[in-house]
Amino acid sequence: MELAVLNKEGKDTGRKVTLADDIFAIEPNEHALYLDVKQHLANKRQGTHKAKERDEISRTTKKFFRQKGTGNARVGSLKSPVQRGGGTVFGPRPRNYGFKLNKKLKALARRSALAQKAADQNIIVLEALQMDKPNTKSYVQILSALGLQDKKSLLVLGESNKAVYLSSRNFKGSDVLSASELNTYAVMKAQTVILSEDSLEKLETVLR
Repeated sequence: MELAVLNKEGKDTGRKVTLADDIFAIEPNEHALYLDVKQHLANKRQGTHKAKERDEISRTTKKFFRQKGTGNARVGSLKSPVQRGGGTVFGPRPRNYGFKLNKKLKALARRSALAQKAADQNIIVLEALQMDKPNTKSYVQILSALGLQDKKSLLVLGESNKAVYLSSRNFKGSDVLSASELNTYAVMKAQTVILSEDSLEKLETVLR
């Protein structure tokens, strides 16, 4: 698959790049996509939820009323779950929701996500992007030139660039990742993936 390389003004530079078929032209594996996205979201969960159970409630141990003669049902403890302010039955406890996936499956999921974007023609190749200092206005101008100012986008760089990352941080709906940080969730969340020209070789190394 060949794509034109665009510059920061959104114009064709006259150069073309060939995207690797074993990454961008495979049949997407939906189950691998599902598992990788599920793992990403599970790992983000804090798991700090907690409800007090019966043995953790601090209440008086005095009997509520006498056992016989009142016509009421027997009440043994105010800590009982049926009492107002009592303990919770099988309440949530702190836990780790994360789980592991093997490297080959995760790589397959990332290839499948990129292949899906390529099949939908939602991939743009941009010439190498460099910024000396953070500048949100310049970053927004680049997205506007590409027609992506109102869309969720993901910019993939060859190497981490703090200035580019900081420039995008205040712009809602746009994420910036290096090729080595690329994950399936970020690709699937974006409507359009922008691949920096210098990220292509790195992606081929990481995803194979």
